[in-house]
Amino acid sequence: MQYIIFLLPLLAIFMMMRSQKKRQAQAQSMQSTLQPGAGVRTIGGMYALVKAVNDETVELEVAPGVVAHYTKGAIAAVLEPLEYDAIINGRPAEDASDEAAEAVEADAEEKPLSLSKDEAKADAEAPESK
Repeated sequence: MQYIIFLLPLLAIFMMMRSQKKRQAQAQSMQSTLQPGAGVRTIGGMYALVKAVNDETVELEVAPGVVAHYTKGAIAAVLEPLEYDAIINGRPAEDASDEAAEAVEADAEEKPLSLSKDEAKADAEAPESK
């Protein structure tokens, strides 16, 4: 029983170190595969395009014609081209999901809410038949 008290904290520390190593390996892999033209998100939440990749830094175009230098560690995520375009330029109307379109149609068919006592009484007396 006494061994369990000592083993549980050691097991917890081991698991935390293991997950941290996995995250570091993923980040290093992502940073080593950076390519010019890729859309990225920095750890500060800024979206930019990669213009050049150096040994320890990347050049990011943060606005048209504005290039800034960042360390590779400042890159939080490399985005898919469609995802980057949707974030920067706004999602086109054609990409709206079918569920959202159906919800809008259903809302348009509903009778507007009224706070009038007379209308509420008339609705209660004559229920809708479907």
